[in-house]
Amino acid sequence: MALASVIAISLISASTEIGFAARVASWANAQEQPQTTASQTGSTAVPVAAPPGNSEVEERPLPDIPTLMRAVETNQRASEKIEKDYLYKSVQTERQSDGHGGVKKVEVKEYDVFWVEGVPVRRMTKKNGKELTAEEQKKENEEIDKEVAKAKERRAKADAKGKESSPRGDDEITVSRLLELGSFTNARRVQMNGRDTIAIDFAGDPKAKTRNRGEDVIRDLVGTAWVDEQDKVLVKVQGHFLNNFKIGAGLVANIQKGTSFGMEQRKVNDEVWLPAMIEGQGSARALLFFSFNGSLQAVESDYRKFKATSTILPGMSTAQEEPTPQ
Repeated sequence: MALASVIAISLISASTEIGFAARVASWANAQEQPQTTASQTGSTAVPVAAPPGNSEVEERPLPDIPTLMRAVETNQRASEKIEKDYLYKSVQTERQSDGHGGVKKVEVKEYDVFWVEGVPVRRMTKKNGKELTAEEQKKENEEIDKEVAKAKERRAKADAKGKESSPRGDDEITVSRLLELGSFTNARRVQMNGRDTIAIDFAGDPKAKTRNRGEDVIRDLVGTAWVDEQDKVLVKVQGHFLNNFKIGAGLVANIQKGTSFGMEQRKVNDEVWLPAMIEGQGSARALLFFSFNGSLQAVESDYRKFKATSTILPGMSTAQEEPTPQ
């Protein structure tokens, strides 16, 4: 997914696929093995101050921010090509608020996330600990077929117009455009899980002229991005909405002021950074795609190599696991 999408749509993705897409539009799930949270695996990215007296860390010049972010964008695109070879589990937990600080309902869904014909998808496998029925599984597969077909159609239309689009066929927002919609400031070097990262604050410009709804979202965001200095990829994003955000007087989308989101990635098999956690807290709704009032979190785990083998429905491939290199 494009860099801007990662930063701005983490919240929306979290509620829909939780899925980066969004794109995360699919990701994975396998049971029988104990659930492993990001914190248990040590993937939670907690900034740690550089050790006192470490002159190399303290005195090394910081990279130019626009140049760094363009490198992140390039690497994100390259990472997608490798990600297509992976299958992984996503466990999504939604806690609905009762409006008085309590929780009135908790719902847990488990998904397999993978790619089909260049489109990231996710297939639900469990709901509240129960396996889906045969009829529910059939419906999931039919929905994935429709999702892939629509994404391919959107991409074809974008290609015909000479426009860049995401794997799902959505408008891409480049770093150059992102810099016109806001600003990156206050770069500093911090350590995260033993690796040097460059932390950068982002603030959208509410007066910036936008071209689509995705840019409208970015314009109302503030947050911080952490970039792995060696690999030049996003490893963590945190942000929130400064104001109430509405599209179509709230009928199309309605996100309440203060609604926050976060995303973390982890390096897998020393070759690709994949989603580790996506979360949102607050109140947000977008048509029939998603709606939550409380908190939402997706934890990703059990990353495995796979290959598409058989067809279960026209145009829908199933994933067969391959041995993962040690």
